[in-house]
Amino acid sequence: MNEAILLQQRRRTIRAEPNPLDKCTVVSIFPKDIVEVKHTIQPGVFRISKGTISKPALLVVGPSSWWREVNEDEPLLEIPVASISVANSVVNDYINGMLAYNPGMACPGLFYVPGAKWNEKQEVDLAATLAWIQKEHTNQLEKAFNMQKQWYYDLVKMADILWARTNGNPIAVDDNMRLAAQELGIKDKPWMQDFNTVDMTACPACGALRNPAFPICGQCRTIVDKKKFDELGLVASKG
Repeated sequence: MNEAILLQQRRRTIRAEPNPLDKCTVVSIFPKDIVEVKHTIQPGVFRISKGTISKPALLVVGPSSWWREVNEDEPLLEIPVASISVANSVVNDYINGMLAYNPGMACPGLFYVPGAKWNEKQEVDLAATLAWIQKEHTNQLEKAFNMQKQWYYDLVKMADILWARTNGNPIAVDDNMRLAAQELGIKDKPWMQDFNTVDMTACPACGALRNPAFPICGQCRTIVDKKKFDELGLVASKG
């Protein structure tokens, strides 16, 4: 039992004191809260509040660590990860997984810069850091704004295509597409309504859920509402 306790104590992950000056600032003008979790490093949970171009949200990150096993009888070896690598992972892992992401062209307004600003107590001063970002990194803010706007347009186009291909199935349009239309001031899209207000019904031919406002099933192409089909002047496909 004593040997087991000794081994457990050796396997504990105890971080060395990190460099307090090793900081990077993640900047977000994306109007949505972000939570990025990195399971292999500590600290590994990063929360960024929603931001705007006039008031960007900031997250100052420091270094993290991961542990390497050298020998089962020896303590785990701490491998430090610099703040710039942590910030790069937080930003790029998030935007790379977004629908309609186009590198260097269209993505959420999220980026990072090395460093942060400090107060007299040698603590990070978020107000001073924000002023520094807005003064010294205006080009990056403008670039992030333009790429996010293009990303919004691409999402709206994609939503139109998915809406048409699925015969008006609101499940095909995700929340980011609706957010994009909202941020662009687009209100006339039929898919902008809350999908919970649309009563989906089962197609009598194939059983797939369909929007009753459309006379043709988007899955099997069966005409399920002949009256509405005729009123719209549609012609049945021979294929």
